[in-house]
Amino acid sequence: MTTANPARATATSTPWAAVLRTETRLFLREPGSLFWILVFPTVLLTILGLIPSFRDPDDALGGRRVIDLYVPVSVLLAMIMAGLQAMPPVLTGYRERGILRRMSTTPVRPSALLTSQIALHGAAALGSAALVTAVGRTTFGVTLPGQPFGYVLALLLATASVLALGALLCALSRTTKASAAIGSVVYLVMMFTAGVWIPVQTMPDTLRRIVQATPFGAASQALDRAASGGWPGWAQLGVMALWATLVTVLATRLFRWE
Repeated sequence: MTTANPARATATSTPWAAVLRTETRLFLREPGSLFWILVFPTVLLTILGLIPSFRDPDDALGGRRVIDLYVPVSVLLAMIMAGLQAMPPVLTGYRERGILRRMSTTPVRPSALLTSQIALHGAAALGSAALVTAVGRTTFGVTLPGQPFGYVLALLLATASVLALGALLCALSRTTKASAAIGSVVYLVMMFTAGVWIPVQTMPDTLRRIVQATPFGAASQALDRAASGGWPGWAQLGVMALWATLVTVLATRLFRWE
């Protein structure tokens, strides 16, 4: 991914602001990350929307269409890409090359770099969510979330969960190769629980209950319910909040700067 040394950023205002500006420039120079986070979820939604049967109401879904279910799924896919595929190799690479250790000798603390990366990838995931929602509405007539406040709350909790998981991957991976290997396994599992291959709503009851105990299974259900006009279930919101809190604490304890 990025090869420039953020330790060279000079703090013209505050150290964190300087690091954020530098990391933003480096992030925008990575077309691969930008494509997979910002573009790919919308492309996938468009491809699925072009399947005629996916645009027809289904009695088994209460008169809803399959494409309606895939808007929240595509939103979660963007988050998974950002938190589990794009962010961990960057931070692990910084540690592996000794950048974080060298930063500790400057006024810029390594934590500023970690915060900047989380902020950038979180913003990219939320931007992708907005793009997916807009394309779903304008191209396939998917209705906007009927409960916008609940939808935003579920979206923020899902983002916090995936970024916490990404930070934990960084903590557990000592090299970029290890980060890529672990990240790929977690990525595939999270894609399944988010309903990328099979929407959570159409899973068998036992499997659906298991999946709903995962952060993205709960997020998929919460976003879908808010999109339909209902308030997300408190159990689903609680699952996401619990995952985000526990994983953040674990990542904080395990994370090493060198």
